[in-house]
Amino acid sequence: MIWLVGNKGMLGSEVSLALQALGVEFIGTDREVDITDAASIRAFADETARASSGTIDWVINCAAYTAVDKAEDDRDACRLINVDGPENLAALAQRMGAGFLHVSTDYVFDGYGTRPYREDDPTNPTGYYGLTKRDGEMAVLAAHPDAYILRTAWLYGKNGNNFVRTMIRLMNERDLVRVVDDQRGNPTWARDLARAIADFVRLAREDRPAPSGRFVPAGRSVPAGRPPAGVYHFAGAGETTWFGFAREIYRLAWARGLVSTDCDVQPCTSAEYPSKVRRPPYSVLDKSKITQALGRPVPEWRESLEGYLDEMRNDAT
Repeated sequence: MIWLVGNKGMLGSEVSLALQALGVEFIGTDREVDITDAASIRAFADETARASSGTIDWVINCAAYTAVDKAEDDRDACRLINVDGPENLAALAQRMGAGFLHVSTDYVFDGYGTRPYREDDPTNPTGYYGLTKRDGEMAVLAAHPDAYILRTAWLYGKNGNNFVRTMIRLMNERDLVRVVDDQRGNPTWARDLARAIADFVRLAREDRPAPSGRFVPAGRSVPAGRPPAGVYHFAGAGETTWFGFAREIYRLAWARGLVSTDCDVQPCTSAEYPSKVRRPPYSVLDKSKITQALGRPVPEWRESLEGYLDEMRNDAT
């Protein structure tokens, strides 16, 4: 059985659907189980084992503190959720002999790169949120050396506030919207990431010969068919700026009747919209490692945006 932590969030709700589509048995929890309390998660795991016919053999952690600016003033809560919680879960999974997958972020990098960031590039977070996500990664791998970490970026989805919904609302309210054009990254639909997580865990649970050319580290206690443990990047294929993203949102939303007023989308600089935490000017992620592990390409960000907006239109009718 899989334990999905953070199942009611934007990503976790999509992972629930992806696991259901694969016919995988899982149990989901949100704030009713306090991941920052090691005793609470042990008690939950024990009770789940007693109440069900099978034990937990995998844990997927989608819970996170994601308020980037607020984290600067709410440091204790941010560290508890982004470091202590994942560490507790990873340590418990290790003791149970269960697999563990943890979701992280592009904010572990400083954004001064000039090519897509690879998994082994040095991290250098510039804000407290990014620092706790980086520290959370390190804590997870220390507690569970065979864990998987999936970093992602610019996430949007059906449940919860996100950039796409905000832009559509503003485009319907204003005749001018200005969006920063000096931050570049990969827009990522939560559904695409969720399906990748579900497929990744499915592959990791299988005991089968490794495909030709797949490297399996010596000394690992995992079946040969499993992707090597460690860090992976998953985000939408292609890249753009927030302005380019907003312009495409307007074009596609207008065609679907989700925007009904004329709105001029104009570029601006980050300096014109100062924030408490500096956003990475370049956070494009290299996805070649996970493409090889999954055996399929990462969806292109414009195609995914179309799928998301089609769903928004259908939900509105």
